[in-house]
Amino acid sequence: MPSLIAENLNFSYDSPILENVTLSLNAGETLSIMGVSGSGKSTLLHILSGFLKPQSGIVKLLDKDVYQLPQEELLVLRRDEIGIIFQSHYLFLGFSAEENLEVASLLSGQKIDQELLSLFGILEVLPLNIGSLSGGQQQRLSIARILTKKPKIIFADEPTGNLDRETAFNVMQLLFDYVKFTQSSLVFVTHDPILAHKALHAYRLEHTSLKPLK
Repeated sequence: MPSLIAENLNFSYDSPILENVTLSLNAGETLSIMGVSGSGKSTLLHILSGFLKPQSGIVKLLDKDVYQLPQEELLVLRRDEIGIIFQSHYLFLGFSAEENLEVASLLSGQKIDQELLSLFGILEVLPLNIGSLSGGQQQRLSIARILTKKPKIIFADEPTGNLDRETAFNVMQLLFDYVKFTQSSLVFVTHDPILAHKALHAYRLEHTSLKPLK
């Protein structure tokens, strides 16, 4: 059963952004989206993740028609099943790294995964205040915080944009490994063609349409 189905998505601002965009993704699979700035990549990601209703078309996540769900059910779906990773960290300033993880753990009812933190190289920074962490450490903590709740589908908007290339590749490989191990799914936006091609399905958003990335 596909974890994500999008059919004939259309969205416009002053002019069309998306026209008849269709895609699907199964458990254990990854999908990348490239495109120039302003092409609508983030808009598409927001529609797929249930945060922006398309003007027409259908989005199903985990066999649920997202934009037909009552608001309370949609909120539960987002909280329990969906992970959103942004380029900005959105960590709680004034909290320690460990306290940020504890908030995610309390909200999701999932235990903090020490092995995951070790893989992301952030075990040693847990006692430190967020303000004392480097940008790369904050981003790795932000991603680990999302994975703490064991999401079944992850949407990531330039998740490694603040990392150097070597660290970015390492972090993305951890995400790929997580998807394979947990049989979850990953949709991510990137400007790096090498990272994009590491996904099972790679697309370019161009002139309002998704096209296979060559």
